[in-house]
Amino acid sequence: MAVISGNDEAAVLHGPRDLRIEQIERATVGPGQVRVDIHGVSLCGSDLHYYADGRNGTNSLTQPTVLGHEGFGVITEVGSGVSSDRLGERVAIEPAIPDGNTPLSLSGHYNVCPSVLCFGSPPNHGLLRGSVVLAAPFAHPLPDSVGDDVAALIEPLAVAAWAVARVGSVLGKRIAITGAGPIGLLVLQTVVALGASTTTITDVAPSRLAVASALGATHTLRSGEDALPEAAFDIAFDCSGHPGAIADAARSLGPAGILALVGVPGRAVADFPIGAVQRWELDIRGCFRYGPSAFVDALALAGSGRVDLAALVTSSYPLSEAAAALEAALTDPTQLKIVIDTTSQGPQ
Repeated sequence: MAVISGNDEAAVLHGPRDLRIEQIERATVGPGQVRVDIHGVSLCGSDLHYYADGRNGTNSLTQPTVLGHEGFGVITEVGSGVSSDRLGERVAIEPAIPDGNTPLSLSGHYNVCPSVLCFGSPPNHGLLRGSVVLAAPFAHPLPDSVGDDVAALIEPLAVAAWAVARVGSVLGKRIAITGAGPIGLLVLQTVVALGASTTTITDVAPSRLAVASALGATHTLRSGEDALPEAAFDIAFDCSGHPGAIADAARSLGPAGILALVGVPGRAVADFPIGAVQRWELDIRGCFRYGPSAFVDALALAGSGRVDLAALVTSSYPLSEAAAALEAALTDPTQLKIVIDTTSQGPQ
């Protein structure tokens, strides 16, 4: 098939709060790869950190970089070894691509393999551009029941699905969730869909707790005002990364409980109840991005309607207004997921 050459329009971050709409060169499609024309990208907390501070955790912006890793689009070009039947396919993009020949990748742990390159993690260009080239297996076919307005949220749903897979069965279990941001709300919906008996979720924002209640939470608690009961839950998911919330989640577990660390800790947890971990044989399980089953599980949850992605989409912006979208996500606490519609030209 002929190579499609030329440039793509992209949102390129040059430094903190210095986002420019520019033309960048289109990548060439190689063997086993596909080109996806990007149709939508939802903003993640890491995008906000890079935009506001030029860094996210230990990773820093070292050169102009295209942001965004939660996206979907349509396959418009295939490389050798990929069936032409995939042309025109709507796909969700799995943005963290490993070297598939490493021992970790071959053993099924590719998400924690150091070989992984993730779109939108500097210096790797992300998805806020016209098209992207990636290995064909990481472009996941979207069911027709998942509309364009929510398709970019399959990636964060995969994060939630993987976190729930990490703890094993939640059927009949009492679940605590600290943090009612987008990931916490997706974890909530996932455990409800998979048969949790009760769910209790905490957050500092009443607006987010109201959404959690509407999405099926049994109980909601205002952080700082209402404490999680101690030794009351079988499984706790921390989706905030806040040291105090992580410690609260651990203390909420009964004997043989499981603590899943989903949020990215900003600093060390000084008040962590390590004695309880030893005494009650609590398990602590790290959750990083998503493993081999996560996108399949996420597509099944969204495609069947058991998870409501539309409830999390609070705004949509064209690519030309990507900076305004990032500012809104940073400053407006009522925002959950903002989607950049890369096919929209904005106000005419």
